[in-house]
Amino acid sequence: MQPEPVIQFLHANINQGPTLVLSNVTFDIDHGEFVYLIGKTGTGKSSLLKTIYGELPLSGGAAYVAGFDLNDLTWKKTPYLRRKLGIVFQDFQLLMDRSVEANLEFVLRATGNKDKALIKIKIDEALRRVGLPTKGFKMPYELSGGEQQRLVIARAIINDPEIIVADEPTGNLDPETSDDIMQLLRHLNAEYKTAILMATHNYNILEKWPAKTLRCINGGLQVEHLEKADPQ
Repeated sequence: MQPEPVIQFLHANINQGPTLVLSNVTFDIDHGEFVYLIGKTGTGKSSLLKTIYGELPLSGGAAYVAGFDLNDLTWKKTPYLRRKLGIVFQDFQLLMDRSVEANLEFVLRATGNKDKALIKIKIDEALRRVGLPTKGFKMPYELSGGEQQRLVIARAIINDPEIIVADEPTGNLDPETSDDIMQLLRHLNAEYKTAILMATHNYNILEKWPAKTLRCINGGLQVEHLEKADPQ
């Protein structure tokens, strides 16, 4: 028996306020799958991501994320959904007044972890997985842009999520650092079977690491399997 997809949308409609942004959206993402989300600015990428992590409600159809029915999602249930997701923001959103380790401890305690020994183990493992094993004592502003993004990814994976939702994770990085971050994301996907949905404007990335692609276009969503990116 095949496992349920980690994300499944069925004829879903997504609004921003009174405006219908995406309609009749149907796609699924399997456990351990790597998927891109592309489309021009204003076509609905951010709205789709916000719907996935419970910031925007569905306005029609059905959707299921990490075992949660989004039509049945209440504000009380939303934190439990987000514990199963790792979210990588383009602008990092790090706590600049506390150390690398303290940033990760904050996430663990916010999601109900109280065991000090287990917290230490989880922090050390997350930093090792993203290539920052000796940076725990540093402040975020002491890190390079690429290292800060690695910390953001460590924060996203620290609770062993079923899927990482990454919004333009290379958008503020130079090409070489972008490649490093992509290699890290693909490694996490392959090694730990963590599904990843990555929004990007960088079509060079799609050419270098092709994968299933969701394209926001004309108020809807197309599912494509790109061997080479088409930037139109």
